[in-house]
Amino acid sequence: MTATTKSATPVTAPGSATTSPVALALRQGRLEITQFLRSRESVVFTMGFPIIMILIFASIFNDDIAPGVSYTQYFITGMIATGLMTVSFQNLGIWIPIERDRGILKRYRGTPMPKWAYFAGKVIMVVTIGVAEIALLLAFSVALFDLELPGTAAKWLTFGWVSVLGVTACTLLGIAISSLARTARSGSAVVTPVALVLQFISGVFFVFTSLPSWMQQVAAIFPLKWMCQGLRSVFLPDSFGAQEPGGSFELGRVALVLVAWCMVGLVLCLTTFRWTGKRDG
Repeated sequence: MTATTKSATPVTAPGSATTSPVALALRQGRLEITQFLRSRESVVFTMGFPIIMILIFASIFNDDIAPGVSYTQYFITGMIATGLMTVSFQNLGIWIPIERDRGILKRYRGTPMPKWAYFAGKVIMVVTIGVAEIALLLAFSVALFDLELPGTAAKWLTFGWVSVLGVTACTLLGIAISSLARTARSGSAVVTPVALVLQFISGVFFVFTSLPSWMQQVAAIFPLKWMCQGLRSVFLPDSFGAQEPGGSFELGRVALVLVAWCMVGLVLCLTTFRWTGKRDG
């Protein structure tokens, strides 16, 4: 669709050769964010769930889990990781099958818009909503539960790269797992149980070392556990690293595992993503 400015200069259609890639990505990202905000269920679940959970758990468990480490200080790391996983892995894994089932992806593929712009829009939405969610979580926890924010630039830097690698891996895996859903209704049934199980075994709701050893070993396969561990190095004292399963926060291994999952997610996206439903042939 074309439009005309006041100077009668034609505006190129989205996806045409003369539309700049940045402008195209931003336009698609704005569309994705608008659609997300119009879905009350997505906004409440994605933005509200971590805040509700930290309110409940922090109100129930107000003891220290280690000298100088309150339960809230520990719990916030899991909620940030869960929030990033929810807005990326869970949100994309549920909504892409809906778009596929309604024929939206098929229509996208039939327009001049390059395929990468669709995914760029999803990434922009994930990053924007993820940053807003983290900001709300931190502000809420500081105001109500005296959360201590990272005190050094190095810890903020760690916060940054753990979040970026974690949300990248979860975004790619969310796009990949969306192909498992045969219909729009089955998207939630496929993704939600996986997300819930990972939260319970990855040290989100409980102190990770208090879980059975076999559960810790299973969790160590997946990225959420390493996201939580990396964030614990940011919000907890350095001395707490001795209580981790490896005897330290193992930031090198955190980075290695998350990068590996980014690569796995990318390969899965490239080899499994479908623009049409299985019943469309």
